[in-house]
Amino acid sequence: MAFQDNLAAMPDISRLSGLDVCGENGGVLHHIPAAPGKLGSLKLYNALAERFGGILDGEAAEQGLEWFAEHVADAQANPGKHPNIDLLFKVKTEGLKLRLRPLVAD
Repeated sequence: MAFQDNLAAMPDISRLSGLDVCGENGGVLHHIPAAPGKLGSLKLYNALAERFGGILDGEAAEQGLEWFAEHVADAQANPGKHPNIDLLFKVKTEGLKLRLRPLVAD
């Protein structure tokens, strides 16, 4: 399935101002804002948070890579171009277990 098709099946994110990816100590390691050009990643990471109980581990990262679909090959060919996909690669290869914290807009 294509990235846009996957996004269409995911929960609405209109209530979110962003999402933080946090380390074991609770510190923010990565932030995805609710901003143009980032909304697809925000929607995907929020769907991961809902499906995996707020945990980003190898299994969740694998699911995220499946959902990013056609963008994964471009991310592999161009490290740094897709930081939200790069993070999923890192979680998977390094065996990380991070927390996903959706941020509800005020």
